[in-house]
Amino acid sequence: MEAKQLNSQSTPKYNVKAIMITLLLAGFLSLFNETILNVAFPTLMKEMHVSAITVQWLITANVLVVGILVPVTAFLLHTFTTKQLYLASITFLLLGTVCAIFSTSFTALLISRIIQAFGTGLIVPLMMNSSLAITPPEKHGSIMGLCVSILTLGPALGPTASGILLQYFSWHSLFIVLVPLLILCIILGIVFLENTSEITKPKIDYLSIILSTIAFAGIIYSISSLSTSKLSTSLIILAIGIIALIIYVRRQLTLSTPILELRPFKNPVFTVGVLLIAFVQSFQFSANVILPTLLQNGLKTSTFTSALVLLPAILVSAICTPFVGKVFDKIGGKVLIPLGFAIICGFTFVLSRASLTTSVLSITLLYCCIMFGQSLTMSTSQTTSLSVLENKTRADGVAIVNTAMQLAGALGSSVYVGLMTAFQTKYLNSHSGKSTEALYNGFNHAIFIAAIVLFIGFLFSLYLSSKSKKAN
Repeated sequence: MEAKQLNSQSTPKYNVKAIMITLLLAGFLSLFNETILNVAFPTLMKEMHVSAITVQWLITANVLVVGILVPVTAFLLHTFTTKQLYLASITFLLLGTVCAIFSTSFTALLISRIIQAFGTGLIVPLMMNSSLAITPPEKHGSIMGLCVSILTLGPALGPTASGILLQYFSWHSLFIVLVPLLILCIILGIVFLENTSEITKPKIDYLSIILSTIAFAGIIYSISSLSTSKLSTSLIILAIGIIALIIYVRRQLTLSTPILELRPFKNPVFTVGVLLIAFVQSFQFSANVILPTLLQNGLKTSTFTSALVLLPAILVSAICTPFVGKVFDKIGGKVLIPLGFAIICGFTFVLSRASLTTSVLSITLLYCCIMFGQSLTMSTSQTTSLSVLENKTRADGVAIVNTAMQLAGALGSSVYVGLMTAFQTKYLNSHSGKSTEALYNGFNHAIFIAAIVLFIGFLFSLYLSSKSKKAN
């Protein structure tokens, strides 16, 4: 369908519902796939004779590929059509899924997950950028709410669904169920997708891609491997990544057609918005690791039960976020953004006081409140930060936001889990034999530090809320 530009503020006419259904289904499946193997790790360790450290590479490799790919998506969005990128991403997902079904060794499964990660790295920024492009500004809050719901619901439902399947079938079934759904995505993409980005065919700068790969791979790997590698090794890799990142940034600012336009950071609203998104994302990712650890090792719940404990909170966020988007479209984020951070910060502090007498129900309710606060802040911060960018830099803004989310997730998980482990070990050294008490001590300290970080985020949110207005 030819896009007919009515005026500078109008949006070309698209079959919005069909395109959104296609994009949201693909986005959900790609993120659902990211966490579907987590519950199967004990089974894989026994069947493939690998250690816990080794099996974690199924997560680390995925994060590495996505983190490397996301910064170049803005370049890809201006080089290839939406349909081309979409079909390529789903093809990677389908190919990796089929390979995983027939994997009989850890190496084969790892390669399969890496192939899948190329699809995930493309589809998430494509979903966000296209969703904003096909809808008018006055509906961006609602659309971003839907996208954030998918970003929340997909990875959260993965462990729960896999926990159910693994009770009756082998881990191969986790991938078999994805095949028909991915084929459906391909059919929907062929039938309904139209180009939503401006094709400018920018000149590719290979040095920038190399620097980007070294930078983000180095940073993500060093952070993710802090608990499994020597500290000196991780610090060296981190330093290499940071140096490459500095050179990469300087190069982007001097190129006439950069791989990733970094000038959006000159706008303080965009910069603060990205910072707030990173604060929330880092805590959410770490909470999904720390809470199951406390539940299983402290309250002695099963893996499946711990996944179910997280589910109500995830559903609260996924259900509330689209409604929050509609409210944002009407009143802006002046109240929503700081209120959300206040709720997250307050209930995170209460959670940090958990003790041996705290029930599973209490933890479930507290996390529900935290995720309700997240629903008030995540999509509203993204919409506010992206709304200040011009159309020609929106793809770059989306790429920056997605990169920040990937880095924040990796950083948050490593830092908060590392803090929990450090305080747990310290307690055990002075109170030998009290392993459960040590676990709670580590949990309390890690969550309390998270509450402090989130309070800093609350202070920043006051600035962002003062700049947030309802869509015109």
